[in-house]
Amino acid sequence: MSTPAALEESLLAAIDALPVAANPSTVDADVLRGIFDAQVTSRHLDVVARELRAAGRGFYTIGSAGHESNAVVATALRPNDPALLHYRSGGFYAARAAQVEGSTPVRDVLQSLMGAADEPIAGGRHKVFGNAALSIVPQTSTIASHLPRAVGLAVALHRAHRLGAPAAWPDDAVVVCSFGDASANHSTAVGAVNTALNTAFQGLPAPILFVCEDNGIGISVPTPAGWIATTYGARPGLTYVQADGADTATALTAARRAAGYVREERKPAFLHLRTVRYLGHAGSDAEIGYRTPAEIAADHARDPILGTARALVTAGAATPAELIGRYRELRAEVDAVADDLRGARTLGSATEIVAPLAPRTPDAVARAAAGLYDEARADQPATLAESINATLSSALGRDHRVVVFGEDVGRKGGVYGVTRGLARKHGRARVFDTLLDEQSILGLGLGAGLAGLLPVPEIQYLAYLHNAEDQLRGEAASLSFFSTGQYRNPLVVRIAGLAYQRGFGGHFHNDNGVAVLRDIPGLVVACPSRGDDAAAMLRTCLAAAAVDGTVSAFLEPIALYHTRDLHEDGDGGWLVLDGGEHAPIGRARVHGSGADLTIVTFGNGVPMSLRVARRLADRKISAQVLDLRWLAPLPVEDIVREANLTGRVLVADETRHSGGVGEGVVTALVESGYEGRIARVASHDSFVPLGAAANHVLLGEQDIERAAVELAEKE
Repeated sequence: MSTPAALEESLLAAIDALPVAANPSTVDADVLRGIFDAQVTSRHLDVVARELRAAGRGFYTIGSAGHESNAVVATALRPNDPALLHYRSGGFYAARAAQVEGSTPVRDVLQSLMGAADEPIAGGRHKVFGNAALSIVPQTSTIASHLPRAVGLAVALHRAHRLGAPAAWPDDAVVVCSFGDASANHSTAVGAVNTALNTAFQGLPAPILFVCEDNGIGISVPTPAGWIATTYGARPGLTYVQADGADTATALTAARRAAGYVREERKPAFLHLRTVRYLGHAGSDAEIGYRTPAEIAADHARDPILGTARALVTAGAATPAELIGRYRELRAEVDAVADDLRGARTLGSATEIVAPLAPRTPDAVARAAAGLYDEARADQPATLAESINATLSSALGRDHRVVVFGEDVGRKGGVYGVTRGLARKHGRARVFDTLLDEQSILGLGLGAGLAGLLPVPEIQYLAYLHNAEDQLRGEAASLSFFSTGQYRNPLVVRIAGLAYQRGFGGHFHNDNGVAVLRDIPGLVVACPSRGDDAAAMLRTCLAAAAVDGTVSAFLEPIALYHTRDLHEDGDGGWLVLDGGEHAPIGRARVHGSGADLTIVTFGNGVPMSLRVARRLADRKISAQVLDLRWLAPLPVEDIVREANLTGRVLVADETRHSGGVGEGVVTALVESGYEGRIARVASHDSFVPLGAAANHVLLGEQDIERAAVELAEKE
């Protein structure tokens, strides 16, 4: 691996040896000088990052050395073009900052490296390139997981302007996202590019500039020569532009051509920017273990800073000595800022760290939720599915920012008819079908939220979420956290899930694995079991998204969608009026007032437990049923209160025994100091098989009743 000193010595010697131009050209010298300054600033920051790490003052050494040609991309764009960048974007950041008066890129990056609490985007929570004033949306992605969001934003821009949503970016903005050649192979990147092309193929705007910075290696694994050009260079509908980052003048021309095409045509383009990588993958990477000294040394001639210096000297716009002097001036400026930041404040408590994760303003949410209630349906008892449909329709009618989308959501109205009629009533700009790709569906939701819309994407089955859950974990839930609330992605993801479908078995359509959702910091997980709760909770989720930027997973029990009866056929016991009630996040509902036993449950467990409670009454056992409703955050206060009223708690958990919701309930009781009796019944640690075999592994009423009797009769 080249050391910073050896790399600098090679660069300055090569600049010093550049021949002075005999015939000066008319090249735009000011633009080239700006690029040179941005590139050199980025290089110095990479070197200082390692020095800070060695001194115990810094924490991050994955740098941009060799990739500084991305400064030409920033130069080719406007400062209000939204940018979602990967971690080797120092040149871009410095060049974009130079376009906005008052920017302090050196201070920004150094504070980020140090984990300083006053760093302007993440506030010391991570080293990211982000700045709201520069339209740079912070990303922590290393495997192109930000690309679906970038495509979603590009697709949503025009729709947001058309619907009159408050927009942060102009209607002719270009969305730029950058990634490496190794990440270009990831399914997330492949799917994002495919989604952009599919959108453009349908004649819809998709103004996105994909920038693949190809250094030929992914940590230690080489990318086959010609692979990126072969894979992306001849894709129908994808304008492909390639450039050598070592030749700054031609790279700038190429970047301007690609950006101009996207801006004018509103179609995607792919800029293949060939780069090099200096100083290994990161500070701890022993590059010599997989590259020869000759290979490493050969890359020195392709230094992008040298390319810019050559263009300036050849044009007669600067002498080698002037450029070397400027190089050293910029290092002195970086050192001065680093010295000034000695003793910079770092995050001092858990409270401070989590503050921007999931802000809650419940009173404002309650008021907003009330505004979504449709009084015209107050006298119409409805099933779970009907209530969701009516609430979505009311939201679409009252808030022009709401958009509903997903596979089969539009024309068909959903596999279970939950969105039936919405597209016809509210228009296909508001309710529409998407590709069969959950990563892209969620990415569209993330981008639509950034664009000023209030997105309600549907994931057709819970089992289908698992191949895309990082869009929730690593992208949606983290954005407010890593931008200190400056960027939000309001989102209500509807997910059809859980089990007990009769005549339609198998684990793809009966999935009770919700642990992955409850493990995501800040994510709200709602699970209504009855129509009135579905309406109230959906209004709350929509209002929380609009007011607080909340990200919610709205888990809908498929088996209860069309349920009308509770105890006997025809009793209509599961049809309830929507009276416009508010369901605050994290508050449960109690059914009954039994004094002997509290059954804590949710979803399908609610009607099962209510039927059990009626049978228990015949045994002179008085039981109440507490419907959690919110699986995250759990309604701990309500759980503890109702548990203490009876002194006996049975947790009826339809999810799996390991990692199930019941684990959280029992833990909450223990941690609260509850001294009564606790029992728990849950489904087996198994996938759900076909047909009647499912009854052997899923929680059943007989399991709940047996455990309830044992608990109630135990002295």
